[in-house]
This record gives sequence, C-alpha cells and structure tokens, in this order.
Amino acid sequence: MKKVAASITVLSMMFLAACGSSPSTTVKLDTPAETKTASTGQSGEKKTLEFWYIDPGDKEKVYLEAVERFKKKHPDVEVKSLQTPNDTYKQKFAVAMSGGTPPDVFHSWGGGWLKEFVDQGNVLDITGKFDANNFSKVALDNATFGGKTYGLPLGLSIAEFWYNKEIFEKNGLKPPATWDEFTKVIDTLKQNKVIPLALTNQSKWPGAYYLMYFADRLEGSEMFNSALGRKGRGFDDPGYVKAGQYIQDLVKRDAFNKGFNGVPYDAGAGRQLLYTGQAAMMLMSNSIVNNVRQEKPDFEKKLDFFPFPSIQGGKGDISSLQGATAPVWSVSKKSKNSELAIELVKELSTVETAQAYSDRTGSVVAVNGVNYKDEYAKRIAEQVKQAKSIFWPYDQTLPPDLGELHKDTTQGLFGLSITPEEAAKKMEEKAKQMLK
Repeated sequence: MKKVAASITVLSMMFLAACGSSPSTTVKLDTPAETKTASTGQSGEKKTLEFWYIDPGDKEKVYLEAVERFKKKHPDVEVKSLQTPNDTYKQKFAVAMSGGTPPDVFHSWGGGWLKEFVDQGNVLDITGKFDANNFSKVALDNATFGGKTYGLPLGLSIAEFWYNKEIFEKNGLKPPATWDEFTKVIDTLKQNKVIPLALTNQSKWPGAYYLMYFADRLEGSEMFNSALGRKGRGFDDPGYVKAGQYIQDLVKRDAFNKGFNGVPYDAGAGRQLLYTGQAAMMLMSNSIVNNVRQEKPDFEKKLDFFPFPSIQGGKGDISSLQGATAPVWSVSKKSKNSELAIELVKELSTVETAQAYSDRTGSVVAVNGVNYKDEYAKRIAEQVKQAKSIFWPYDQTLPPDLGELHKDTTQGLFGLSITPEEAAKKMEEKAKQMLK
C-alpha cells in the first residue's frame, strides 16, 4: 500500500482561510414523466442510479435536496437512495462490492478504506471530470492514489471533547486545557455522581480517538509517520506504550459508563447519556451536532466543545487535530451509467450543497467558496486554520488488516484484556509483515 502521510501542515490547510442513527431506510424519489433527453437510451427507457450514504438528519436532507437538483437537470433519471448507519453500512457495502452489485454512487472516507476498493479495481477513476480548484487540495489528495482521483470530498470531520455546559456550570467546572486539569474534572464529576465520559466502543473506532490523541499529544505526529514509513520508530515505540497506559489509567479511574465496550455508537445510547445529564462529556467528531439536531434539538443550547488537552512534558501541540474527510462521494466502476453517476457526485459536492451542509450540520467542508455562518462551523474552521497538524484516522491510513488490528488492540486496552506493551508488540509484528 502506498504510504500516506498522516499529518497535514497548517500551510496545506490554508484553504479554510479563504472560506468566509436511525434504521436503514430506502427512499425512492419521484421521477417526472419520461421525455427523450441525453440521459435516456434510444428506446426511451428510464435510467436508474443507486445512491448509498450513512448520515441521517439534516445531512440526509441536504443530500436528498442535491439529488432533487440533479433530477431537474436529468428528468428521466430515477435515483434510488439508501441510508444505512455507519457500522452496518461498512459491512453491507463490502458484501455488495464482493458480490458485484455495488451502488452507482456511494459514501466513502477516502484514505485506506477507499484505496482497498480502488486496488480491487472496483472504483471509477474520475480524474479530469471535475474542477480540482473547487476543492481543498489536502482533502482531495485523500481520495487520490497514483495520481488518479477516485472521489470528491464534501465534509471535513474533526474530533473534539463535546460536553454538557449545564453540568459543568452546576459543578463549577471549566473546559480543561491540560491533562492534569482534565483528571480533576473527572474526579469532581464522579464525586457528584455524574459519569465523566460517555463511550460507545462496540465498533472500536470511538475508542481509537483516544489512542490517536494520546499518541499525538505525547509524541507529536512524527511518531506515527515514522512507524508508518518504517523510518526508525515502530508501533512498539515507548510513546505508544505510554498512550496505552493513559487509556488504562482512565478505565481504572472509572471515567466511563459501565459496559462501554459492548455499546454501539449508531444506536445512540451514548448520546442519550449526554442528553439526560447522566454523562458530561464525549470524545467524538463534530458529526454529533447533526445527531443532536435530529434526536434532541433542545439539547443544543447545552452543547459545547473543547480540544483534546495537552499533556505535561508531551511533544505534541494542543492545536493539532484528528480529522477525517467524510463524506467522500465515489462512483462504482460497475456503474452502467457512469457519466450520470459522476454528474450526481458533482451535484453532491457543489458550493450550494456544501453551504447547506455547513449551515445546517455545524460542519467544516472541503469545498472552496463556502461562507461559514454556523457558530460551530466557524469555531472549528478557525481551529483547523490554526492547527499545527491534522492527522487522519489510523484505520483509514494503514493497510486494512493493520488498521483492523489497531482497533482490536485499542478495544483490548479499554477492556484491560491486553497490556499496553502487548498491544504495541502485536501492532509492530503485523506492521513488519505489511509495511515495506
């Protein structure tokens, strides 16, 4: 696998400075009466595109509004839209790809997740079919492999600590900037019968945020880049061992809700702990804003966020952020209507779509020309602009098997079923086999 740099310098993110779960449901959109256009065959038969995505709420509404705009431009095309929650989607999509029945247009995250399907020859190369100047280069690069582009990015997701302001105020707490301050917040919350941290780690990726942030705050981005590039340091580096120790210290401190390793994120149980005041904080991407606006709109007045704290003596910078490109819209190579599918992808990533996506879901976008109006989006965009680095999720950067082991061993760390030394050793042994 091509080695992808995990860090992004501030300069590479300057595009921002110029920018001012429910169950699966199938939505079949109405199609106007047939007329012969460029989008119909000679027989006049209607053409169909299948579109898969993961997001509910306002994100879903923004996507379907873009679909409607596409349909007005192509009135004889039927679009079948399917929303499937994150974890179920990944399984369903892999089965569809391997079975030769993928959707025409689909949600991806770019990076290693998308590259796996690209390497299998299942994703359409759309190089030259769009204007690259419309997108953040660094986000577009995350869907570009071997000089060819396989997806257009719409959103940029950033992980933060989201918290209940009312609980903090009631307990005389302020957002902590250092880890010492953070642990004091945890102790105070526990003394007052509040769960400090909601965690839903059945699907493993929510807990992985902690390992990545601890590694970054302790050693900076250099450690991961060195381990990935086989440039001296490995995944058994003392920095990774120490990151595992920080995770287990939180577990032993009883900072999380009971049974967290068996609780799924998509079902919303973790968010319910926040909504009901049982838990005070959750480390999660800004996608939580979309969830709140769909599930518990009146909770938004209590919602706020702060960056992952600095660690005394650590080499990382508190401005550094964990980010991901999502959604990235891609086209299946098996699409029978690939040109139309590309047009739908372009509609799903226009400035109009991106502006609505940002305004209504509190998100930063990878599309140039958006004027940030939402307060969450404004603040996160400023963070991104000031960030010393942004690092992509390990499981989307590493080869798939190594990325899965990263999530497995991290979940084991949370479950206290593996020591930090054992987890690091397993990762490095696998890395030696897979990274050359």
